Amino acid sequence: MLERAIPVPDEATENVGRRAAARLRLSIPARFITICGTHDSILLDLSQTGARIALETPMAPGAAGYLRVAHLEIFGEAVRCKHGTHGGVNGIAFDELLSHAAVLAVRHHAETLQQRDREALREQVRRWVTGEK
Repeated sequence: MLERAIPVPDEATENVGRRAAARLRLSIPARFITICGTHDSILLDLSQTGARIALETPMAPGAAGYLRVAHLEIFGEAVRCKHGTHGGVNGIAFDELLSHAAVLAVRHHAETLQQRDREALREQVRRWVTGEK
């Protein structure tokens, strides 16, 4: 009688197509800084292992730089690029795991962004009305 081996999936094949960490959905301004320049972007989502950013001109995979958002600078590399009608989206993989606390700090930054913008506009209008610079 022949024994048939039962295949045991290894971790590499088991996680193909799956995200390495849960994503925090966002839509906040960010910057991606490379040796070629600074790119204004919208941070679409963030996890401990990477991010997705929308750019006017998406970068080619392999472009490396710092994602700057909420007082954080995280080094990463563009691993995916999707072109769209009005720009595109890059997937960024971080070199080092981002701490859970850092992800929560970005979440707090996103939650209070609208309030801070409103207060800054109110202060600017107040200075204009009073003639301050």
